Amino acid sequence: MKLLDDIREQAKIRNKTIVLPEAHDDRIIKAASILQKEGIARPILIGKIDQIEKQATDLNVSLDGVKIIDPEGYERFSEFAETYYSKRKKKGVTLQDAERIMVNPTFFGAMVLEKGLADGCLSGADTSTGNVLRAALHIIGTAPDIKTVSSDILLITPDEKNVWSFADCAVMPDPSSEQLADIAIATAETHRKVVKEEPIVAMLSFSTKGSAKHPLVDKVIEATKIVKQKRPDLKIDGELQLDAAIVEKVGEKKAPGSPVAGKANVLIFPGLEAGNIGYKLTQRISGCEAIGPIIQGLNKPMNDLSRGCSVEDIINVSAILCNLA
Repeated sequence: MKLLDDIREQAKIRNKTIVLPEAHDDRIIKAASILQKEGIARPILIGKIDQIEKQATDLNVSLDGVKIIDPEGYERFSEFAETYYSKRKKKGVTLQDAERIMVNPTFFGAMVLEKGLADGCLSGADTSTGNVLRAALHIIGTAPDIKTVSSDILLITPDEKNVWSFADCAVMPDPSSEQLADIAIATAETHRKVVKEEPIVAMLSFSTKGSAKHPLVDKVIEATKIVKQKRPDLKIDGELQLDAAIVEKVGEKKAPGSPVAGKANVLIFPGLEAGNIGYKLTQRISGCEAIGPIIQGLNKPMNDLSRGCSVEDIINVSAILCNLA
């Protein structure tokens, strides 16, 4: 797929470091070997060095040039624990708690990222989404001016002529207007950095420009106003129905003069229910390829993996993180 090839090539140019905490998983070991060998990223593995090296030997893969860090023997472990304690002590976390938590590979990997020793962190092959996001929020936090963590899923048509960003499809169940605005801004930036094209953002609803009156429509209208105030540089419009957002003739009829109608490549759904159903319907009925979810809104790039992920999935998401870093 051309987009994925382009993402990998851009990652090679950017030469970023990605920490992969779940080195006990064979898929992670294999992906790290390929990332290093092909120059897509410089991987850091977290775990017992002897065990990881034996695992690689058993798998017949090379880890030449791959850095491995054992949290319990790491010279900066106490510093990491102190930092976690300082971030979380108001929540009742003790220093002993912090030391215990820092042994967890995903939390340790997030701290490697926070300390600037890596450019991105990728976990979830053997860790729940909740724990991945918890580590990210506790240690990295949200980006400046963004208070909402969300997700973007890329939908690519079979002929690869169109790429849409769908959000939010995986994280925020019922966003407020302010949260919806955060999701729109974050998704626009994800689309710009990963797809390498100008984001044209449609705020979706079951109404187009006042065709229906309802509090759910008002939420989308208010979110659109907030985005325009915060980011007047973005091409954004709403509320728009899906057909008005992506079909030019319908857009001209339902929203004449709109800079977005009929041209949107970033689709912001009013809630998780609509977003999740929308992307899966598009994927299954149209044959579009779905890539993601790409976690966004964090202060530094950290992403979740499906526990059913393949080695290729790990490589592709690592390359995406390199483009976001």
